Amino acid sequence: MASLVEILIALSPLVAIAVLMVGLFWPATRAMPVAWLVALVAGIVGWGMDLRWAAAATINGFITATQILWIVFGAILLLYTLKETGAFGAISQGFAAISEDRRVQVVLLVFLMGSFVEGAAGFGTPAAVVGPLLVGLGFPPLAAVVVALTGNLMAITFGAVGTPLIIGLEDTFASSEAIRSTVLAETPFSIAGWVAEIGTWAATYHVIVGIAVPFIGVAMMTRFFGPERSIRPALEVAPLCLFAWAAFAVPYWLTAAFLGPVFPGLLGALVGLALTVGVLKLGYLRPDEQWEFENPAAWPDHWVGDIEPGESVESDGTVAADGGHASMSLWKAWTPYLLLVVVLVATRVVDPLAAFLQSTAVLVWSDILGTGLTNDLQVLYLPGAAFVFVSLLTIPLHRMNGGEVRAAWRETVEKIAPPVVALLFAVATVQIMLQSGAATGADSMLIVLSDTTANVAGGVYPFFAPLVGAFGAFLAGSNTVSDILFGTFQYGVATEIGTPRTLMLGAQAVGGAIGNLIAVHNVVAALAVVGLVGEEGRVIRLELIPLAYYAAFSGLLALLFSYVLFPGVF
Repeated sequence: MASLVEILIALSPLVAIAVLMVGLFWPATRAMPVAWLVALVAGIVGWGMDLRWAAAATINGFITATQILWIVFGAILLLYTLKETGAFGAISQGFAAISEDRRVQVVLLVFLMGSFVEGAAGFGTPAAVVGPLLVGLGFPPLAAVVVALTGNLMAITFGAVGTPLIIGLEDTFASSEAIRSTVLAETPFSIAGWVAEIGTWAATYHVIVGIAVPFIGVAMMTRFFGPERSIRPALEVAPLCLFAWAAFAVPYWLTAAFLGPVFPGLLGALVGLALTVGVLKLGYLRPDEQWEFENPAAWPDHWVGDIEPGESVESDGTVAADGGHASMSLWKAWTPYLLLVVVLVATRVVDPLAAFLQSTAVLVWSDILGTGLTNDLQVLYLPGAAFVFVSLLTIPLHRMNGGEVRAAWRETVEKIAPPVVALLFAVATVQIMLQSGAATGADSMLIVLSDTTANVAGGVYPFFAPLVGAFGAFLAGSNTVSDILFGTFQYGVATEIGTPRTLMLGAQAVGGAIGNLIAVHNVVAALAVVGLVGEEGRVIRLELIPLAYYAAFSGLLALLFSYVLFPGVF
């Protein structure tokens, strides 16, 4: 077992992140570079890393972070392109027109539409997009933020077309010789195939625990913002919540199991939306009486900020002007997203096309600085290219003018700029911790932390695995970064205590989704676009309710799966 000094040194980068972001409220753009410096000193002083290895690990991390940023850039570009053309507003208004009952609107717009936005774009966009739409429909801004943060939990693990698993786990594990060789030796999978298995188990956790997610969103609205302050009105739409969950969960799980981690959020939401809207239009599962908020005059002041409910809100928190695309048909509005699904499927399942795109990497760095580390930047194969391609097709398809195109690109750049520094140094920090023992043949910092945790927690650790993932997302505001920070750690703990590593990492991936509920920058962004900055503490306290439910039941499932039902899984 490592000495106390080694444990403290290995822990120092994570402690730095926690102190700076949680204790001192530093933004990730300031905290992550400091954490990288701490990891660098820890690697050199505590692990004997030479500067060549530290630089190679940092470069490797920067390349991986650039992959994430390219995907996020494309996803946000398409989102803002559709907002500029009025397509996204037309889609949302189409769902809202199905029922004026606020409970039904939460199921359609928050659980299903929010899950679709998460599956397409991820990185905090659902709350920042769906929240203003709810305000435009007449929801109290505080209620809009609370339910918008809650509703898309199941899709977060597969957000931004699978980025948390593909970049957060697959790329991280591919850079670890110890993990890669073990997986290849003990399973029939490649690293990509094994991560797809992890995704299937993560979807399994989500499907079981997530059965209550649509209901929780409605119940939080009626309990904390309804005139009766009760969950009883939510019980009246429980059959609709259950149907929406099933309509989403079945294609979601099947997609994860048979198509991998790219499409579960997208296809689950598309099928769920089609089925749920169809059932409602046929007159089934509609509540007998329409539920509405009490008169706005009776709302507490902290429910409403700078923007009055009923006003259309832009992504920057300003009231939207009427655009020239208000009469867009739903079919035309949905066309870019349907094209996106076709392009993504084609680039993944048509082997000659996939091989060509993979061969056109703009950067291939083999044996980085003589360390054996290898990474590349496959710009055309990464999902970001599909998003950009469809965004360009949308310009003539929706007859965008030059001002709208410039506005979409400008907003995208403004949105993507803040995470750049944070992501670069967050991934570089983990790479230094991961590679810290490679030069000398010693256990890395993450292995030392895994061993220590296994010795302290023992066999009950699987219960806490989702909370560890949630802590990572709380710190970094991202399921992807949580997987990068703690994926190798969770693998090490599972190895030490002799439980299935695949199941532990599935719990990690689920935990990363849970932490998004209370990730500070997600909450701040969601509040900012509805004019309610300053209510972060109130929102986080409310979000602790679904977090506690999801973490507890996911942890219990991790124990049950690991020791009783599936102990033979790798």
